[in-house]
Amino acid sequence: MQFQTAGVEVAVWVPPLVAFVISFFTSMGGVSGAFLILPFQMSFLGYTHPSVSATNQLYNIVAIPSGVYRYWKEGRMVWPLTWIVITGTLPGVFIGAFLRVAYLPDPKNFKLFAAAVLLYIGIRMAGDLVRKKSGANDKVAGDKRFQEMVRRRREKMDSRDLANNDLPAVKVTHFNLKRLGYTFYDEQFDVPFWGIFSLSFIVGIVGGIYGIGGGAIIAPFFVTFFRLPVYTVAGAALMGTFVTSIAGVAFFQALAPFYPNMSVAPDWLLGALFGLGGMAGMYLGARCQKFVPARAIKWMLAGILLFTAFKYIAEFLGY
Repeated sequence: MQFQTAGVEVAVWVPPLVAFVISFFTSMGGVSGAFLILPFQMSFLGYTHPSVSATNQLYNIVAIPSGVYRYWKEGRMVWPLTWIVITGTLPGVFIGAFLRVAYLPDPKNFKLFAAAVLLYIGIRMAGDLVRKKSGANDKVAGDKRFQEMVRRRREKMDSRDLANNDLPAVKVTHFNLKRLGYTFYDEQFDVPFWGIFSLSFIVGIVGGIYGIGGGAIIAPFFVTFFRLPVYTVAGAALMGTFVTSIAGVAFFQALAPFYPNMSVAPDWLLGALFGLGGMAGMYLGARCQKFVPARAIKWMLAGILLFTAFKYIAEFLGY
């Protein structure tokens, strides 16, 4: 099938199948999978116009609601965290979209930028995972306690509980312009409001340039730098990505008339096909997340980030 805006030809079943496989695994870590679908479009389909960023964000819009619904239904949406992410990333994504069209239209330079971002996050996350375990490190010890609580809870659950997703819900203890705190599995988590907001703003800019909405960046940051459990940040990261992707697609569409000689607006059909596959993958991924150890999810995120970064670097160097 020929996609006019993208200027590529591919069988109609390929985009949804690729999106389903990617989103099933990445949604467990609060990542829509857009940061992997973008290199698939650029490297395998040959879609290198700036509009690929907008098409990628269109995928997010179609795919993400099913995953968010599942996390909400299971009581694992930290809504105050979600609102901070949205208000921080929205202005950033507009800046990022403009920078992408005005200063990074060359796919070679764009890939180097993306590689630098993903490489830093991947190395930081992998380093945190291989760090020697020490009882003196309260943050590491706290993470271990959380993992043990999850294990004990799952051992006590009978088959009926598993079927009904009878799991403790997130409980917000305080939320103001200074701190956000909540409990999950009797463990207390507390983060600075402005720290989350500032991170979200920067992520919005990067996500706007990259065309991923920012979830692939912000979820690993929450887990690695703020020591929040991946079981509670996944829904917030996906919801933030959803809202900022709407803004990103709208902004790219609005910019299109000002760049008549460049493909800027999304390829609506291609983005929708990717999104349909992602919708099914995210729902199943969100449903299965609670049965997968958090450490395994973190390793998966780190591995995907590093693989994608090195792939971009190799392409930039001409390999």
